[in-house]
Amino acid sequence: MNMITKKLDEKLSVTGQITVDDLTEIAATGYQSVICNRPDYEEGATQPASAELEKVAQSLGIKFVYLPVARGSISLEKSESFNQLLAELPGPVLAFCNSGNRSQKLYELSRQAQVSESDDESVTAACSWTDEAPETIHISHVSENQSASVVAACNWGNAFDIVVIGGGAAGIGVTASLLHRRSTLRIAIIEPSEKHYYQPAWTLVGGGAYDINQTVRNMASVIPTKAEWIQAAAAEIDPDSNLVKLTDGRAVGYRQLIVCPGIRLAWEKIEGLQETLGKNGVTSNYQFELAPYTWSLTKNLKNGKALFTQPPMPIKCAGAPQKAMYLSCDYWLHQHVLDTIDVEFNTAGAVLFGVADFVPSLMTYVKRYHAHLVFNSTLAKVDGVRKIAFFDIKDSEGNVTRVEKPFDMLHVTPPQAAPDFIRKSQLADAAGFCEVNPRTLQHVRYANIFSLGDACSSPNAKTAAAARKQAVIVAENILAAKEDRLLSSTYDGYGACPLTVENGKVILAEFGFGGKLMPTFPLDPVVPRRFAWLLKTKLFPWLYWNGMLKGREWLTRSTGSN
Repeated sequence: MNMITKKLDEKLSVTGQITVDDLTEIAATGYQSVICNRPDYEEGATQPASAELEKVAQSLGIKFVYLPVARGSISLEKSESFNQLLAELPGPVLAFCNSGNRSQKLYELSRQAQVSESDDESVTAACSWTDEAPETIHISHVSENQSASVVAACNWGNAFDIVVIGGGAAGIGVTASLLHRRSTLRIAIIEPSEKHYYQPAWTLVGGGAYDINQTVRNMASVIPTKAEWIQAAAAEIDPDSNLVKLTDGRAVGYRQLIVCPGIRLAWEKIEGLQETLGKNGVTSNYQFELAPYTWSLTKNLKNGKALFTQPPMPIKCAGAPQKAMYLSCDYWLHQHVLDTIDVEFNTAGAVLFGVADFVPSLMTYVKRYHAHLVFNSTLAKVDGVRKIAFFDIKDSEGNVTRVEKPFDMLHVTPPQAAPDFIRKSQLADAAGFCEVNPRTLQHVRYANIFSLGDACSSPNAKTAAAARKQAVIVAENILAAKEDRLLSSTYDGYGACPLTVENGKVILAEFGFGGKLMPTFPLDPVVPRRFAWLLKTKLFPWLYWNGMLKGREWLTRSTGSN
């Protein structure tokens, strides 16, 4: 080989930047593995991308691992990852960076850390150097209770090109879109659940119009085949070290990160609710196991009081709380028992729906069903055994009064919040959501992080329809950021809320930022239609499973895209 290599031990040698042509000689020399420690695009276009090197290396039978280290410092996690790679990869191993110095320092640092650990001391390290003249590794010692034990990302081989947190609609959709564009990307999806749900149909299940079994599939069947599924939950994001730490103690390294774990259902914020869910007439279409119970309660209620609730925003699918009421009322109307049932909708908001254009049509149905609306009313407590709900009701002057209301059926929409690991991270805005530019969906402080879906701070409706369009924006922009191009795709805030006002008719509410109406079809969007019902019950589920989750981007263009 023309390159200069330095042998550090029987298994490892280091060298400077390699080229695609060098790999043939590297293979002929007998190296079984190559570790790339140089970040892509460090010197613009003068270095081959790691993905290009990896493709050629694999064709030659060489294992190729990307473990980038930026100039300036080596974290303990990087040195641990490097050390574990040396233990796992077949040798001999050749590691490289710009000059070979970073690779050598990773090796030296991992060895010094091992010596320190043998003396029962925990070590954190910072290695300062330049590529031209590195000399000294500086190691600082801390007590055991000051450092967490983390198993490094190389449990999966190396750091990933892109790590996606969340295997819901947003996570699977954006991963499929990315792999559709770049099939060679190494993408990991962090998702603990074994099941994947089509949640938009749960309201239909609660209204007796959809089979609950059609809303669930095994997670393994929807994870894109070229993506790596890490079946674990995220516990912490360390954006300065490009790491996602998991609840089981492991950590996953990334070059770019997509945050889309969804929104958390905060059942615990309503006193007594968790103890009575699924019994005593208390239900919710926001949970897979409970949606059939909603339908059971609706079918069996012949008289009494039915309460429906909506908590403070943000929540996913802001129309779902009242859709549950409309479908139940429609059934009672056709069963000729509606006149004997007192229906009440308690919402923490001051209006029925956030986009004013749709309110008159909705009010027509509120009047048809003789439903009583109570605004600024927040469910605070439930006594399931006594069948009493407690509401905090705010008057025009801001005074709050707690009111007890008996019920025979109580449909609860739970309060919702950003996941704790985001809320407590450096990525969060004041409300706890991942803070992004709402147009590009790129994080405002970390250029290699993007977010979409219910967990991001963009002020759009939190719906699957929004995630469907956001997936394309993020896929295009994250690749542009990776290649140092202008982020040319912009999100217009599109979201859709098919308002199911009766069994057989839907108001297809589509709107963007600022409540701007954005209808897909040339029809009056505020009119309830059978056509929209067929879209909701037939076409949209099919598009979800066969389109969005497969990377087929039908009807996804944003009006803000160039």
